[in-house]
Amino acid sequence: MSRNEGRAGRDTDLEKVRARYGLFAVIVSNLAIAAVAIVGVWQLDGDRGVIVGILTAAFTAVSSLTTAYLGIKAVSNTAQSIALGDGAARRRPEAAPAAPPAQGTP
Repeated sequence: MSRNEGRAGRDTDLEKVRARYGLFAVIVSNLAIAAVAIVGVWQLDGDRGVIVGILTAAFTAVSSLTTAYLGIKAVSNTAQSIALGDGAARRRPEAAPAAPPAQGTP
């Protein structure tokens, strides 16, 4: 196995570990936000205005965190595929210039 193939395998393994732990961090954070929101709603005993505020803030935090992770991951994957040379293969081949019109003989 050449040096580049070994390095590519290590890079792939590293990216898998990063993706796993990043997703794990997002899930744990979302669960923590949900737990705090549930405890907050439970402690308020029916004050609807504050409950709506807590649930809105929790939903916003969860959706923002998840969207940020997925966006960063998508950009990272795109940059990695371009760096490895996969980007050129995915582009459409440019059309060949049209041949000049044939000149007829009189």
